[in-house]
This record gives sequence, C-alpha cells and structure tokens, in this order.
Amino acid sequence: MSVDTSKGHPAMDYNQHNGTYNAFLRYSKVGIVLLVLLLGGMYYFLV
Repeated sequence: MSVDTSKGHPAMDYNQHNGTYNAFLRYSKVGIVLLVLLLGGMYYFLV
C-alpha cells in the first residue's frame, strides 16, 4: 500500500513514519500469533 505524500507537510518525516507504522503492524501480528499459541496451549493443558 502506498500513500501519496506529495501534498503533505514539509516538516513531516514520512520515511520514519512509514517505518514506525510497519514496525507496529509487524509487532501486532507477532503478538496476535503469540496470544493464539498461548490460548491454544492453555486449552490443551488446562482443560
């Protein structure tokens, strides 16, 4: 997905913003996978 930054504010660091957003998405996906594994393990071992 690409965002048109040509009309954005000149003081905004769009490369840094995009990097931060991509890191947020990556860590969110990893967190969701870990939670699913944790809940699956709890279901298997505790029930």
